[in-house]
Amino acid sequence: MRKPPLKIRLKRKFFSVFFTVFTALCALLFLFPTAVTIANSFMTQKEINANYGAMISNFDKNDSRKTFISEKLNLKLIPDRVSFQQYITVLFKNSDYLMKFWNSVILVVPIVIFQTIVALLAAYSFARYQGRFKEILFFLYVVLMLMPYQVTLVPNYLVADMLGIVDTRLSIILPGIFAPFSVFILAKVMRRIPVSYIEAAKLDGAGEVQIFTQICLPLSRSAIFSVVLLNFIDYWNMVEQPLIMLSDTDYHPLSVFLSKINSGDVGLAFAVAVIYMIPTLLMFFYGEDYLVEGIAYSGGIKG
Repeated sequence: MRKPPLKIRLKRKFFSVFFTVFTALCALLFLFPTAVTIANSFMTQKEINANYGAMISNFDKNDSRKTFISEKLNLKLIPDRVSFQQYITVLFKNSDYLMKFWNSVILVVPIVIFQTIVALLAAYSFARYQGRFKEILFFLYVVLMLMPYQVTLVPNYLVADMLGIVDTRLSIILPGIFAPFSVFILAKVMRRIPVSYIEAAKLDGAGEVQIFTQICLPLSRSAIFSVVLLNFIDYWNMVEQPLIMLSDTDYHPLSVFLSKINSGDVGLAFAVAVIYMIPTLLMFFYGEDYLVEGIAYSGGIKG
């Protein structure tokens, strides 16, 4: 096979190097805030004050409002002296931070688990059975999925108030369990499973339970993990739901509490932010391959 002219090869090489450098710079730009947060979490409070100046200032003793004023800014990625004092304070000396962390776990884990179970059953029904009513219902799921949470906030609050679960964790967990996002993704995946697989299973005497557990679930494994990870990240970072549904701040998750930490100690805010990132980072690193496969191929196989 004849090679392309030297000019074309040099041009391709240039664009390849250019896009590689460009994407690397974009990646560094996106990772920079995270690197600064981790580095500052190991700094002493004295060094943080020296780098960022007076971060918080009160204008009036009778005015509770505060503003952020940066008199001196010196972003550093390497601390002068590594200190674990911020983490010791968060993990051992002050129980508020750990309590808020476990509030997040108590809210998010049931939502992710039960939403996945409900979504799998609903998606299997949408994929297996045909009918006009099913198509209308699936269309409504899509419409609900496209609506932002702020649009459904008032109906959710009214329903929670009718059920008497306002100011309880159920007011957040129940709407999360029946969210339509997972149903849409998993139904799309299961529709791609070849009908021949299901027909062959039926000839072997398999029932609906066997078809669901032994064919649909294994072929949807990547999509299931993608849904679990995306839902975990979404609800781990929720803010509006707890603020509206939970008036008792003792039930607020760490995502709400993070915005209030820096009003007392900026160094603690960095440490808590790092702890807050750990669960999502662990899940991502563990299931990166499944996530990429689930997004790229919708978790199924082409029929």
